[in-house]
Order: sequence, then structure tokens, then C-alpha cells
Amino acid sequence: MMADAVHSLSDFLTDIVVLFFVRLSSRPEDEDHDYGHGKYETLASAIIGLALLLVGLGILFNGITSVVSHVRGELLERPGMMALVAAVVSIAFKEGVYQYTVRRGKSLQSSTVVANAWHHRSDALSSVGTLLGIAGAMFLGDPWRVLDPLAAIVVSVFIIKVAIKLLKGSLDELLEKSLPPEVERRIEEIILSCPGASFPHHLRTRSIGNHIAIEVHVRTDGNKSLFRAHSIAHAIEQRLKEEFGPETHVGIHMEPVNPSPEVPATNETLNHET
Repeated sequence: MMADAVHSLSDFLTDIVVLFFVRLSSRPEDEDHDYGHGKYETLASAIIGLALLLVGLGILFNGITSVVSHVRGELLERPGMMALVAAVVSIAFKEGVYQYTVRRGKSLQSSTVVANAWHHRSDALSSVGTLLGIAGAMFLGDPWRVLDPLAAIVVSVFIIKVAIKLLKGSLDELLEKSLPPEVERRIEEIILSCPGASFPHHLRTRSIGNHIAIEVHVRTDGNKSLFRAHSIAHAIEQRLKEEFGPETHVGIHMEPVNPSPEVPATNETLNHET
């Protein structure tokens, strides 16, 4: 029950982190942040993941210590009825908070709020393990008091697994990992669907909080006017934003194909940054 209380305390503290960083990430672009403030939300997810990992490891350590004491012949303390009632109330409350938070996170399209919802769910699972361990230790006799720490160990494994998943996703984004291959293939398909665009290459992608950034080189007829090249680039930009959201950052470098022989190809290269 003490381990569960520590987990609940970490949940409360990470809620404060989420409120603070989500507000920061919603700020528009400014002179110091040309790509916006989306990475603040990613940082918040990393902090939540780290908090979960530390809590999970703490519960695991305490559980193993109690089991070792039991194996050595020590009689573990028998939980009281108040602990059992508290575990039942805790499960109901935490699951309700999870359901509300995950719905709000999805409606707001906020990965940090959804991540924090899973923090609430892990807290509820921890309380389930606590309930089973307390009940077994109370009603099955002295030899079964070890069920309490054993349940804590099992729950800690689930908590650590969720924490590692959150940390991996956050670190991948903070370290500028590219979007998944299937997303990049979809980007190329959208580009090729635009009349006049061909051979997308040097594609670079990354996540910025809940938004993404796309930079790509695209070839078009070098004998076309600057106005036509710009129209093609604009069409590509609009289709990408329709697919991935209006806040998507798109940078397109237009390159000529078959330029007029009297005009050097380097002078026909057009740059369109949006």
C-alpha cells in the first residue's frame, strides 16, 4: 500500500508537469522558436516516462526485498482492513481518471495528455496488484503474506514496460528520428500525385510535438516559368497539409528537368520554402 501511495504521488506531480508543458507547447512561433514550441510537449512525455520508470524500479526493489525477507523466515506484516478498502477505492478512482484523461487527450490530439492517461492506468493496475496482494495476505494465512510483495513485483514490471515505451518515443523525437517508412512513402505518393511533380528525393522528416516537418527536393520541367514551378510547390504543400494537418511544416526545393539549353540549369533552380 505504501508503494501504491508513492506511485499516486508521482502521478500527481507529473500532472503538474503536463499542465505546465502543454501550455508552453501551445505557444505560436516566435523569434526564438521558428518551428514553434511543440518539443516542450515531447520533453513533458519524457519526464513522465522517467517518473514512471523510477516508481516502477522502486516498487520492484521493495517487493524483492520483502520476498527475500520472507524466504529467510521473517514473518511479513499482515495488512489491515483499511488497506483493502483503500485499494478498492483507489482502483475505481484511478480508472475513472484514466478514462476521462485519455478521451480528452485524443480530442485535443495531445500525445502528452494521452501519455499521462496511461500513467493513471498504470496507477490503477498497481492498485489492482495491491488489492490482490492485500486480500491474499489477509485471508489465506501467514504463509501467504508474501503475496503482497509478489503482486507489487508483477505490477512493477508493467509500470516499467510502459515507462520504457514512453521514454523511447520521446527520445526518438528529441533526437530528430525520421518518421516511419510508411509515412515517408505516403509523402512521396502525395507529391507524385501532383501534376508536374516528379522524382521526390532527399526527403527529410521529423516530429515537432504533435506536428511534423517535411523537407524534400522535387523535380519539374525546367522550361516552365517560375510562376508554374511555384504553383506546383504550393499544390504539394497544400496536399501534404490536408493529409498531415494544417500545422505541418513543409519545405520544398524545386529542381529543373530538361532546362532550356541557353539557360544554365543552376540558374533555373527554384527554391520554395513554406
